[in-house]
Amino acid sequence: MTAIGIDSHKATLAACAIDELGAAVDERTFPNDPGGHRDLAAWVHRVAPDGVVGVEGSASYGAAAARSLLSDGLRVREVPPQLSRRERIRTRRAGKSDPGDALAIARVTAREVALPPVRVADRTSEIRLLMEAREDVVVEATRVRNRLHADLVVLLPGYQAIAKHLVAEHHRRAIAGHLRGVAGVQAELARGRLARLRVLDREARALQARAAQLVGAHPLLALPGVGVLTAARLIAETGDIRRFRSADAFAMLAGVAPIPASSGQVQRMRLNRGGNRQLNRALHTIATVQAIHHPPAREYLARKVAEHKSEREAIRALKRQIVRTVFRLLREGADGIEMAA
Repeated sequence: MTAIGIDSHKATLAACAIDELGAAVDERTFPNDPGGHRDLAAWVHRVAPDGVVGVEGSASYGAAAARSLLSDGLRVREVPPQLSRRERIRTRRAGKSDPGDALAIARVTAREVALPPVRVADRTSEIRLLMEAREDVVVEATRVRNRLHADLVVLLPGYQAIAKHLVAEHHRRAIAGHLRGVAGVQAELARGRLARLRVLDREARALQARAAQLVGAHPLLALPGVGVLTAARLIAETGDIRRFRSADAFAMLAGVAPIPASSGQVQRMRLNRGGNRQLNRALHTIATVQAIHHPPAREYLARKVAEHKSEREAIRALKRQIVRTVFRLLREGADGIEMAA
């Protein structure tokens, strides 16, 4: 047997072992709890001790099971859902079932030799948790500001003459001063939302400060256009950069590598709408900042425009150049961590 696929869920783990031809040899379902993880590891050792285990959902429901299998000395790989989704069509099993999904995952695991290893808890995962928590706080603050705006257009018509926006604290203090003494439930709610925004701001700053401590003096910060938040996002979404065989593979993950869209005598490339959109957004932020403030980037964009590229196409080309530098700096940062350890 060459591979085992595991389809992870909140309560169960569906596992399927296949032979060299991709045929299912054994299928089991285990509880997704410590006892089930031990039984799963024992089963894997029995049916495919030298095989590769592919886990879909290794960063969520399957994280604990993946860690358990790793601790038992097994080779465990992360299977992206988009690969197993396409493979499900080829299983020729009617409908959709967990064993069928596990079979598809096993076949992907056996076929794809470049699957990344599962992510284990390390500094990058801690940064990712902090960034996700901060993103939740920012989204909540936006929701509260929008509701506060709806209150203020009723309570203080034309309030934009007092405060241009509700982001800066000094603008909110000005609004609070004008709300002082205004009676009614809506005014009380508006004052409560102002207080809530102050709390959310403190939470966001605290989470950003913790992420900055973990980022430290990472080489990424030397790249023009990269601040602490952008560096943290790049580190968090990438994980262990050493799981990528090349800068081209990293560019494909980030959705920066162009996709061929040629036909006959027409040779062209189209925009890649796949990949990790958070990584793509971070790279786009770097590109747009460099396009304004970094002379070499401005010169590069000017050359692309002179080659009859549109501004959007020129920015995409710049992102493709930036991703190579980001890949190199991420490798330097990972090597520095390893040497320090």
